[in-house]
Order: sequence, then C-alpha cells, then structure tokens
Amino acid sequence: MLTQKVSPNMTDFVIKKLPYDLSSHAGLAFIGKYLKRVNVNALIDPKFPVRSGVANSEILKSYLALLCLGKSDFDAIEGFRDNAFFKRALGLGTVPSSPTLRQRMDTHAASWFELAPQMNQLLLGSRINGQPIDFGALACGYTPVDLDTFAMDNGGTQKELVGRTYAGVDGYCPFAVYLGSLGYCLELALRPGVQHSAAESEYNFERALPMAASLVATPLLVRADSGFCSTKLMQEITAQAGALDREIAFIIKWNPRRTPVEAIAAARVADTGTGTGIGTVWASERAGKRECLWQEALALDGVGSQINPARRVYRLTERSIDKHGNTLLLPEYTLEGWTTTLPEAFSAAEVIELYCDHATHEQFHSEFKTDMDLERLPSGKFDTNYLVCQLAAVAMNLLRLIGQNTLTEPDAPVRHAAKRRRIKTVMQELMFKAARMIRHAGRWVLGLGESDRGFAVFERHYRQLSGQLSTGQLRGA
Repeated sequence: MLTQKVSPNMTDFVIKKLPYDLSSHAGLAFIGKYLKRVNVNALIDPKFPVRSGVANSEILKSYLALLCLGKSDFDAIEGFRDNAFFKRALGLGTVPSSPTLRQRMDTHAASWFELAPQMNQLLLGSRINGQPIDFGALACGYTPVDLDTFAMDNGGTQKELVGRTYAGVDGYCPFAVYLGSLGYCLELALRPGVQHSAAESEYNFERALPMAASLVATPLLVRADSGFCSTKLMQEITAQAGALDREIAFIIKWNPRRTPVEAIAAARVADTGTGTGIGTVWASERAGKRECLWQEALALDGVGSQINPARRVYRLTERSIDKHGNTLLLPEYTLEGWTTTLPEAFSAAEVIELYCDHATHEQFHSEFKTDMDLERLPSGKFDTNYLVCQLAAVAMNLLRLIGQNTLTEPDAPVRHAAKRRRIKTVMQELMFKAARMIRHAGRWVLGLGESDRGFAVFERHYRQLSGQLSTGQLRGA
C-alpha cells in the first residue's frame, strides 16, 4: 500500500479575518496622487454639480481606478464598495454602486467627451521631480506621433454601431494616437466597426497634433499605414504645421491601388544605365531575392513646403526563389512606397527604417485589449463606450507614468533591461501590491511587507508625487 509523504515544512494554516484593513491594490495610492495633480474635482464638479449622492468626480475617479486595475466592467466596482483603502487612496466620500456608475456614465457620456483630453493635457504636461516627461524621441531628433486603428471583437452582442471590421470580426475600430516611442496615448476615439480608417480622421488630427506640439519641443513625425494614404489627410497635417508654426513631417505608406506593378518592374529591370552610366542599383538580400530603391518628387497641392516638399520613396522586391527554396518559373515582384515630407537629408533607406519602427505601436494596441481587458466594451450604448475608451487613454498614461518612474530604476524589482514596461508588468509589480492601512498618531500609514523588493521605488515615487503640485492643481485649489 502506497503512503503519501508529507513535507515537514508544510503547514496547516488557520484562516481568520483580521481586525485591520488590508489591500491587494496598494498601487491605487499612485493613481490617487496623479488624479490629485490633475484635480479631477475642479474639472468636473463645478460644471456638472449634483444635489445629493455621489459626486460626478467620484464617478470618474472610481472608473479610472478600475481601468488601472485591468477591470472595465461596471460590476467590478461592487468589490470595492466597502474597501476603506480604495476610498482613502482616491479621496472618495462614497464609492458608487454598479447601477449608479452605469447610469451616470450613460447620462453624461456625450457631455464628458472633452474631459479626457483635458486630463491628458494636464497629466502629460506636468513635471515629476522637477523634470518634464520623457516621451521617447527618435535618434534623428523627431518625436513620433503614431496613429492607427485596430479591431475590437464584440461579436455576438447587440451593442450600438457594432459592425464588420477589416479584421473579419464584428465589433469596433477605435482610432489611437500615441506620442513618442514609449507608448503615451493622446487619444483613443471609438469608431463604428465599418468605418474606414481615413474617414473623418482630419478631426482627430485637429485635436491630437496641437496637444502633441504643446507637450514636446522637438519636431514631430506623424507615421501611418496605407489606410491613411489620402491627400486630404496629408493636407491637414501640413495645415496643422502652419497653424502651430511647428515642423511636422509625416511618413504615410503608399496605397498602390491599380498601379501596374509588372510594367514598373520591367522598366527597372531594363534600366541598366547603358549610355548614361547611371542605372537601377539592385541589392541582393539572399539567393533568389533582390531589391532596389528610388524616389520621386510629388506635386501635391497643399502638402509639404518649399523647403521640404512631398516625395515618395519606392522599394521593388524581386523573388526568383521563394522562401521554401523553390525556384520560380517567373520572378515575382512586390512594389511598396512611402510618401514623406522629411528633409532630403533623409535617404530612401532611412525613411523606410523610420517607418518600420512604426510597427512598435501594435504592442500598445495589445496592452489596451489584453492588459486592460478592453477588448469587449462594457455598455450597449455607443456614447458610453466612447467615453470608456477616452478614459482608457488616461488610464494607460497613468500606468505608463508609474512604470517609467519606478520599474526602470536600478533598485526596481529584477527584470530584463528595457526602455519601458508593459502595462501588465506595472499592474503585477505595483498595482497589485499587498499593503496594510494603519492609523497611528493622527497619521495614515500604508505598510508594505518587510520582504517587498519593490518598496524602495514605491516609497520614492510616492514622495516625488507628494512633494509638488502641478500648475493646474494650484489654479484649481
């Protein structure tokens, strides 16, 4: 007969309820401090007062806190109704119930659309420890403004304006704008699933580009894929550059549409430079694959300037052997292009390399959909879901600021070297940190564990936030 050996180190615990407050979300202390700097109360309560009950500022702060914990569903607030730390960390008089949270956001959704951009402006324009926020400029001196749409799968629901997206799922296609290479989000504007990427995007540019220009002093580089290959949008970028008196260049991938690729390829292959000594230069990537680059000036009305006119960079790829090593009977040609207003000092290869770096923004989309659990939106009403997405942009910036000011420090919990941390990592290491709330000698103490390896960065960043107030807060105090 087999007997199971019990480890001598295994202990049977006695489970009991302790007479003091514990929290598994100590990182909310940071959220409360950042929201105090933005002064949410002054932004919303004077404009949207209530006679009794939960203040509208408490509605917004409660839902932002949920988003920062990766919870987008309104019912998630019920777990915090009796949580003393949740109330004290966020400065709440009352934690709203799930029906109150839903009904208030449904009622005021359209009226609150402009609140999120205001909060983002104040949040991203503030200084931490006396230093402005590092958004992550490129080595060439430009700060990127990456914009794109992505699909949210909300299939199997009757939510308002759900439609068939380009990704082949029923849902929405929000428009996202990111500033810098570290993933700060200026805007997350919800769109119906069937709306084309370029449709009405000029209105997003009118909001996002002035905000980006106000936050950084470097030139801006707008990057977008072929869904935004529109002369109208290029003209809007140029118009914004003129109105703001700032250098705003762009790289937008070309949509070839009905371009005769085979005819262009035949002309390039035949261009050996006979008689002129200057022909098409081919670079071999591997056996059976070669490519060539060239560029041409574009005469687009209202796009670019005399100093930096619009031009298009082309790359033609010829494959005579496929990726499996099979020899093709006839070569295959792929033609790509990028329209840009960068100065001529940037070569064709450098323009392509700068555009390739644009792909990093796909990771930011993933953080919204997975880390923040925003794939399926919580409401059946489009306006409410639009407000949820706008607040999610604020929540992402809150988490990004916490991560960049703590988890990249030398004494942070051990992680591989990186310029930024995923939102999920910030949640795991800081937001879901265990702590005990204690009242002692007339003061409130947040006690972290003795063996907590993140204590040093947690305590230091909280002191940084406590030691100064933003200009916006001083005005609203």
